Amino acid sequence: MAFGMPPKYVADINFENLQPHQILVLTLEAAKKLSWTIREITESGFSAHTKMSLRSYGEGIVLKVEEGHVRVQSSSNGGVIIDLGRNKKNIDQLAAAINEIKDGLSPGILDQKFHELKPSLSAIAQTVSNPKAVLKGGLFALFKPVKGYFITPILIDLNILMFLLMIISGVSLLSPTTESLIKWGANFRPITLEGEWWRLITNCFLHIGIIHLLFNMYALLYVGLLLEPYMGKTKFLVAYLLTGIAGSVTSIGWHPFTVSAGASGAIFGMYGVFLALLTTNLIEKSSRKALLFSIGIFVFYNLANGVKGGIDNAAHVGGLLSGIIIGYAYLPSIKKPAARSRGFIVTIFLIFLVLGCSAIIYHSIPNDIGEYDQKMDAFEKNEKQALSIYRYLANNPKDYSKDSVLHEISDHGIALWNKNLSLLDGMTKLNLPDTLKNRDQKLIDYYHLRIQVYQLLYTEIKKDSLNFSDSVAFYNQQILSIIQELKAGK
Repeated sequence: MAFGMPPKYVADINFENLQPHQILVLTLEAAKKLSWTIREITESGFSAHTKMSLRSYGEGIVLKVEEGHVRVQSSSNGGVIIDLGRNKKNIDQLAAAINEIKDGLSPGILDQKFHELKPSLSAIAQTVSNPKAVLKGGLFALFKPVKGYFITPILIDLNILMFLLMIISGVSLLSPTTESLIKWGANFRPITLEGEWWRLITNCFLHIGIIHLLFNMYALLYVGLLLEPYMGKTKFLVAYLLTGIAGSVTSIGWHPFTVSAGASGAIFGMYGVFLALLTTNLIEKSSRKALLFSIGIFVFYNLANGVKGGIDNAAHVGGLLSGIIIGYAYLPSIKKPAARSRGFIVTIFLIFLVLGCSAIIYHSIPNDIGEYDQKMDAFEKNEKQALSIYRYLANNPKDYSKDSVLHEISDHGIALWNKNLSLLDGMTKLNLPDTLKNRDQKLIDYYHLRIQVYQLLYTEIKKDSLNFSDSVAFYNQQILSIIQELKAGK
């Protein structure tokens, strides 16, 4: 009888004259004879749980094959404190079943069965049998690539390295400024759509403070430990990058003026992949329910929390939905990892699909800020030319005829101010932030005042009169006031 939280029992079963792979097949056949449910099979062992009955509460079995023997552990579920000898009995039953069937399974038959079994071994068979295998290595093991946990630590390391480089360069540890985030590659529609498409990727490796980084890396670690062994290195990396790009494109499509950074779009994508796989029979049923519940709670909570504001929920949704699609697309090749050509074809298809759709969306998103900046460049050229009239008048005005001066004021002055007003009228249809809308209103007032001054100058020169000097001075004072407000950003 075993006690514990939960109780467990461990014992060795010895074999003679059998190779490890033969021992694996023999113990698997014995477990099937006992009607145990096999959860995962690796080249070094398997996990299972016993059949529910009056004498068994569905104990968990972990079997590890070693040279000449197997180590078997039977553990009660979390609600049991005293096992009444059930765990020991499970191992005794396994040993008895092995003795019953071993004479009918020659080494040659065991070799043949292993050959048939090998292509369908779980992806974890070539990696790690349990996330605990990584966690047992200590804190630094979380950052070290190993078989079955290879891409996840590299992604974590890259995110941390990028954050450290930002801090070393002087970026705030807790609250980076918008300017510093944009400098380091954050996603911002007006800039991203102006040819800097690479921000769709780089922003996935930036974080807005250390708290943001820690939360995202914890979420990535959790899903990576569970999911990467099933997907393998290539599929996991491709899914991460593609869902990150999909989340970034969704973000700039949804938010015209939001500066976005963080790995959460790609991380939600991986949770989307996992959710898709958890709705299938890829993972054993009892484990599937628990994982589906925990993953579902994580996704729901974070999406609900993102509604409060200050969080780029669009990237979350874009990553999640693209992840679900990618998860279902990869399912057949994950079930049969030996069919590498199938996985390769799906990978190429997904790359073309996601990048193609992202490119179409990227080029269809209106860049109102970019259009605004282009028009402001035109404003500056027109203004510079319109103001040149003052240099024209100051440069030996006696050398110019009255008609030429009037022509300059009318065609190169008033006409250009009116042209800028027309450009501003066209901006009313643009989706601009309130600060730019307020700035445009001041510019409208500014151009009207300029037109008033130029019209008065035109009248003064035409009539050879200085009767309007006071009015010109009054308007110029108002113009100076607006210029000061624009410079102050009011």
